[in-house]
Formats: sequence, C-alpha cells, structure tokens
Amino acid sequence: MKQILVVDDDQEIVNLISIYLKNEGFLIHRASNGKEALELMNKENIDLLILDLMMPVMDGMEVCRRLREQDSLVPILMLTAKSEDIDKISGLMSGADDYLTKPFNPLEVVARVKTLLRRVYQYVSKPQSDLILIDNLEIDQQSHTVKAAGKVILLTAKEFSILTILASNPGRVYSAEELYQLVWKESYMNANNTIMVHISNLRDKLEKELGYKVIKTIWGVGYKIEK
Repeated sequence: MKQILVVDDDQEIVNLISIYLKNEGFLIHRASNGKEALELMNKENIDLLILDLMMPVMDGMEVCRRLREQDSLVPILMLTAKSEDIDKISGLMSGADDYLTKPFNPLEVVARVKTLLRRVYQYVSKPQSDLILIDNLEIDQQSHTVKAAGKVILLTAKEFSILTILASNPGRVYSAEELYQLVWKESYMNANNTIMVHISNLRDKLEKELGYKVIKTIWGVGYKIEK
C-alpha cells in the first residue's frame, strides 16, 4: 500500500484530500506545517508528498529544498493558492514535480497522484537492457538512475522522464508542447514555462559534471540531445 503525506494548515483541505485518496486505497499521513512534514518524512516510508506552498512555521518551498538537499527523490505535488506563473515556477525550481492551484477538484488531485506514482515506480519492471549511453551520460531506465561522467545525478521524476525522452531519440527536436504532453499526459495549456524550468534544472545538474551542454535549444522549435 502506497503511503502519502498530505501537508496543509487548512484542515478542511487535508480532510477532503485524505477522504478521496483513502477511497483509492492509499495510506494517508497528515501534517499542518513544514516542520511536522519533515519529521514524518524521517519516520515513515512516504511514497508521495502533497505539499501546500504557504504554511506557518515552515513553508512548502523550504520543505522541498531541504528534501532535495537530503537527496530525497520522493515525488512532490505542490498546492498553491496563488495563480501567478512566478509562484508555480519557483515551486518547480525548489524541487516539486507538479503543482495544482487552489481551488481544485479533488479528483484532479487523485489523478495527479496516480500519474506521479506510476511514472516513478514503473521503472522497477523494466528489463535490464534499458540502458541509454550518450558520451559520458548514462541513463538506466530500470534503476531510474542517471550518471554524468561517472557521478550519480539525482533527478525528480519529471526531469528523468524528459531526459529519457530526449536521450532515447538523439538528434530529434521535441517542442515544449510535445514534451509536456508526453510527460504530463495531459493537454498543453500555456505550459512552456514549466518545460523551460525543468530543462534549466536538468542543465544545471548535468552540465556541472559533463562540462558541456547536453540539451540543446533550437530556438522557436524545441529541444534535443545529440548523439
């Protein structure tokens, strides 16, 4: 049974999300602020974190940053009451895998949770031969690991998916729309900033070790990786 931690200082929201996720067979843990969330993350085997952005004591952005600094790869779905793009982008930059803006349909939360979990844990069943090698970049789809110049690089679930798509078809240019639809499994709705943030994160993590730009931008078209 997958365990999900729901973190929000609004108990009505926590209760609502918990009810819907419990009906889907998930085991739910609750926290009302970031400090409680980190304590529970250290005690329980949490498979996914639903995290409010604005909370007392410690906000969701700080929780994200601390977890990623601890090399945690747990999928994070960020909840925000704000609709400005800068807030969503900041959440993604801090390590979140996806976001939803309040108010939201609880069925959409369930759908996003299932998508994130499926994306992260589907690699367990992949065959050992699913290894992609491009120069000093190594992507193991079975173990869900990436090495750049021999060093293991920690990626979020969506970063891994984007990198795998580009590396599986070297030389092919993927538009932001294509990448969004392939990774998020939903219609592309002004999500270019989302793709840009994930590409930027990937470059920062990979190029520091590789010493060269592995993901190239084809202006006005999209992104590609050369063999």
